[in-house]
Amino acid sequence: MTGATRGLGRELAGELLARGDRVFVTGRDRDAVDRTVAALGGGASGVLLDVTDHGSVEGSARVVAEQVDALDVLVNDAGIDYDTWQQAVTADLTVVEDALATNLLGAWRVTLAFLPLLRRSEHPRIVNVSSEGGSISEMTGGTPAYAVSKAALNALTRLLAGELSASGFLVNAVCPGWIATDMGGPGGRPVAEGAASVLWGVDLPDDGPTGGFFRDGQPLPW
Repeated sequence: MTGATRGLGRELAGELLARGDRVFVTGRDRDAVDRTVAALGGGASGVLLDVTDHGSVEGSARVVAEQVDALDVLVNDAGIDYDTWQQAVTADLTVVEDALATNLLGAWRVTLAFLPLLRRSEHPRIVNVSSEGGSISEMTGGTPAYAVSKAALNALTRLLAGELSASGFLVNAVCPGWIATDMGGPGGRPVAEGAASVLWGVDLPDDGPTGGFFRDGQPLPW
């Protein structure tokens, strides 16, 4: 799981561990990874991973492959730049590039690196943590870096789902909703509710949907 050292990712990791799953907690800061693993306790393994760095991603895949024969679920949760201060007509494209590097290309890079392990699973799942902010039909302006990067992540989800369906994969984009995290800020719903939305995608049965966009198990408009 990427983005697992704080907020939604940390909450989801804790819930998976509580029910007996093994979880690889990844993050780009070694101290944050170590603190998170220590706090979560048994069943958690820490792996250093910067989703924007090809060498780091490939190295993390090798570390995981040394410990398990197969990976059942990949949760792409790493995300940045909820740029509420920007508009598309005046956007700082450096911010947009950074958002795309993490929110889209990071998830893509990690997925490619871990596909060999996922292919060895009998029930492979990929859950891309997206946002209704990436719903093109709902866009009217604002948060351009975040919105465009999440819309692109949704497009990637569709492509992966189509190409991997014959191999038994279920690939979906899931919106946790506006939750009270460092990124979301105060006023959102409890992080546990957002984690439950993502957990729904993790636990889909083999005849479940693929290539969809959901929140709390209900379809969202593209």
